[in-house]
Amino acid sequence: MFGIYLKRELGRRKKAALVIALGLALGIALVITVNSVSAGMTQAQDKVLKSLYGLGTDMTVTKAQSAPTSGSSGGPNFKFDAKSSSSSTQSSDRVNTQGGQALSASLVTKVAAQKGVSAAVGAISLNVTKVDGSFTQGKAQSSTSGSSQQGGPGGGTSSTAQPRVQGGGANFNVNSYSVAGIDVTNQDLGPLATSKITSGKTFTSAQTTAKVAVVSKSYAKEKKYKVGSTFKISGTKFTVIGIATPDSSESTTDVFVPLKVAQTLGDSKNKVTTIYVKATDSKQISTVKATIQKNISGTTVTTSADLASTVSGSLSTASNLATSVGKWLSIAVLAAAFLVAALLTSSAVSRRVREFGTLKALGWPSRKVTRQVVGESMVNGLIGGALGIALGLAAAYAVTAISPKLTAELGNTGGGGGMGGGPGGGGPGQQSASSTMEIALSAPVSLTTIALAVGLAVTGGLIAGAMGGWRASRMRPADALRSVS
Repeated sequence: MFGIYLKRELGRRKKAALVIALGLALGIALVITVNSVSAGMTQAQDKVLKSLYGLGTDMTVTKAQSAPTSGSSGGPNFKFDAKSSSSSTQSSDRVNTQGGQALSASLVTKVAAQKGVSAAVGAISLNVTKVDGSFTQGKAQSSTSGSSQQGGPGGGTSSTAQPRVQGGGANFNVNSYSVAGIDVTNQDLGPLATSKITSGKTFTSAQTTAKVAVVSKSYAKEKKYKVGSTFKISGTKFTVIGIATPDSSESTTDVFVPLKVAQTLGDSKNKVTTIYVKATDSKQISTVKATIQKNISGTTVTTSADLASTVSGSLSTASNLATSVGKWLSIAVLAAAFLVAALLTSSAVSRRVREFGTLKALGWPSRKVTRQVVGESMVNGLIGGALGIALGLAAAYAVTAISPKLTAELGNTGGGGGMGGGPGGGGPGQQSASSTMEIALSAPVSLTTIALAVGLAVTGGLIAGAMGGWRASRMRPADALRSVS
């Protein structure tokens, strides 16, 4: 009886049922869209952090650069011994550490011994500035024009030649690139963990002092390097054994070499600039951070949460919009949809006074009338939920298909190196346009979001049914008689 009556009443009021269902559908579709876009924002931020932070890395330990000492300029300098009167090409490299003040390599072992730390490895970040070109010596030439002066008693004139130096000068090219010294015995942590070898091979654990290098795909393309190519850094010859492609975004490191070799190049024996740390429990990262800062003074510990707060650009702007404006808008639309559904249901009950009054006169109890109204509202809510899920999925698919490009720029974390202080990241004070990357936005829809949509549909139906059922339960058989003309 309940099902037959429910089907008949919904069939009689198709337009009203459709209006209620569409109102709920729009609110639910907006919730699905906002949640899926927010999930896409989170994925995009994760890509940014992983590309700069390292897969499996939970935090980094660095040290801020000390202030310049009194009497020193603190600025860059370059000493170049030019060969006199030579037009042949001359070249010189300037190698210096970057990404924060150098730390003792013994701190890596000390950090690894801290409670909650699963593994720790050190890396050193170098910047190489290569200047090559030639000097050309100028030539002295006599001027044909001179100044005329009156001679002696004879009244003659004399001409004095003015020698001039013409030609000469210098023509030099300046090339700057980044070099990362990595621990070849543990490559799961550190700067190379963000890339995969697409040509050649990576380092072996025995190549701690080998003059071999892995270069990034973009740098190899720029320099036309291939596996087997050779190049020099400060007179040391390196052989390319592999080409690395970053998992996401652009690589911020051009050349990877064994840590001990990089320390020699940078005149930083037994020194590192960044310590990459993996925690035993990802939920205890903040506790591990506090432990390291307490037991190892003078260092800066930066976690992924610290780094995430420095991400700016259109990615950050869109994320803020989706998080704040989008969610509040979803709540407002849902509240309006629930209210409209409740009012329309209540209004429909008011127009059915004769019907419900007659049913009560025939012996229907109030609870049965209420159940009938709630049942109709629940069906309307489920129809609205199905339509809302369809609209939300369509919107999410459209966002993923369009894949709008968002930019993310890693700002200063305020420490000595932070997450971006790893090799190539430059660290705070070094980070610039090189840490800006482009991310394609997607809008994944999870089962949790679908479950939320179904829950909202049921909730909307219950709210509308509760208001309409309460009104219907208060009707009396006498109301039906008074409504008869």
